[in-house]
Amino acid sequence: MLKKYEIISTFVIMILGTLLHFTYELSNENVLISLFSSVNESVWEHLKLLYFPSLLMSLIGYFYFRKNHSNYLCAKTKGILLSFTFIITFFYTYTGILGKSIAFLDISSFFIAVIIGQVYSFKKIDNPCNQKLTVITIILLTIAFILFTFYPPTLGIFNKPVPCFWHK
Repeated sequence: MLKKYEIISTFVIMILGTLLHFTYELSNENVLISLFSSVNESVWEHLKLLYFPSLLMSLIGYFYFRKNHSNYLCAKTKGILLSFTFIITFFYTYTGILGKSIAFLDISSFFIAVIIGQVYSFKKIDNPCNQKLTVITIILLTIAFILFTFYPPTLGIFNKPVPCFWHK
């Protein structure tokens, strides 16, 4: 049952994440929708497309599987963090080499990141971990995504990517 749920979750995360790319604009820039949708093309905002669907599916799964897998939520949180790491590393590596962003690679990296996070968390589902740290991580990430939607720091990850100067 767990394996089936994880496979279904993978596809749900991919579909919801893809839809969330468009919901802010389609909602006429609704403030409530901006909390969990991408409001611009920055890498940070695109991480929301992975985070909120993954969190939703993780919380649903937690209520079903926590009795038999007490570290379920912890494994899922680690999987989300690994997915973030892949997206950020892949994006900045390939854009650093090519000097520009390519939509196909960005979309593909999202799907690959979802799969990586889901497979990793499935394999680590019964490994011991710190439950308090997991809850703190989820709370801090959720606050950060909401807060930085309205008050983004002046760091590159919060800015819309631009071509490198040598490729103009």
